[in-house]
Amino acid sequence: MVQRVFSGAFVLAIAFLAPTISRGDDKTDSAANEGGMQLLEVRRIWNDAPHNAFTDLVRHHDRWWCVFREGEAHVSPDGALRIITSADGKEWESAALITSPHEDLRDAKLTIMPDDQFMLSGAGALHKPDPHTHQSYAWFSGNGYDWSDAVPVGDPDYWLWRVTWNKDVCYGIGYGTKAQNLRLYRSDDGRDFTTLVENLFDEGYPNETSIVFLPDDTALCLLRRDPLNGLLGQAKPPYKQWQWQDVGQQIGGPHLIRLPDGRLIAAVRLYDKNVRTALGWIDEKTGKFTEALALPSGGDSSYPGLVWHDDVLWVSYYSSHEDRTSIYLAKVKVPPASASGE
Repeated sequence: MVQRVFSGAFVLAIAFLAPTISRGDDKTDSAANEGGMQLLEVRRIWNDAPHNAFTDLVRHHDRWWCVFREGEAHVSPDGALRIITSADGKEWESAALITSPHEDLRDAKLTIMPDDQFMLSGAGALHKPDPHTHQSYAWFSGNGYDWSDAVPVGDPDYWLWRVTWNKDVCYGIGYGTKAQNLRLYRSDDGRDFTTLVENLFDEGYPNETSIVFLPDDTALCLLRRDPLNGLLGQAKPPYKQWQWQDVGQQIGGPHLIRLPDGRLIAAVRLYDKNVRTALGWIDEKTGKFTEALALPSGGDSSYPGLVWHDDVLWVSYYSSHEDRTSIYLAKVKVPPASASGE
């Protein structure tokens, strides 16, 4: 079920100073850390539900669009997908709410299709007595407010985590919710997915992924494994043979972006010391992750969206370091390649 919501603009224009979290009125942090990244601003943009989490972010038609899950708890039967929008990243309003009586909707991701439509992908944790645990879905919209009915994609019990378009083809990796392995899919329209690799990876418990494509069509995949270290995978077309490298630590909620100058930035949850949402560099040659900036966060946190806009990295994420688990938007200045040492 898709509800179009016409509530007034909802904004909590609260900024925080890092590393000490303090309330202020749109203050900024001028201190850069060892990785050279500088937190310019972070604000809480939504916390209407008891639990607000698992974000993604895109910029389209001169507006920001953020999607996340609302529910009673981190895992609860009432999970719904909220889409909010903003012209400036400060004042946000609800654009739509997608619900289902049959499942807990989770971990939505937003992409822009080659025909300029929005594609929203996510999964439903199915209510019993359904024989399956999960079904992945896609929804489509021309304006971000009015959405299609859910279209089942991929195979039951394979969680199609995130999809990425490259040269008019959509790729996504599903992880088994019963079998502990990955499955690589492709689609020409975002609706009909075929299996490209039946068993992409099955060591440890592989699950959440993020894919980027290089100019020569090489695919890079940042992979979470539990409780093992994450991996960086690489493959050339047709993406049936992959090489994997250890990133050096355990990661959660991974997302990967390639900057215009070719450098790779990952946003992840880190578990060493205090649990936090962090940004860092990925070395394409070695696969190693180097932390560059810890965002104001703690506890139940991470699952970021990443957009490079006007030479600034915009990051949506969620965190529970304040009163309740809420959605945040950070703006991060990234140093030039010579300054970062990349």
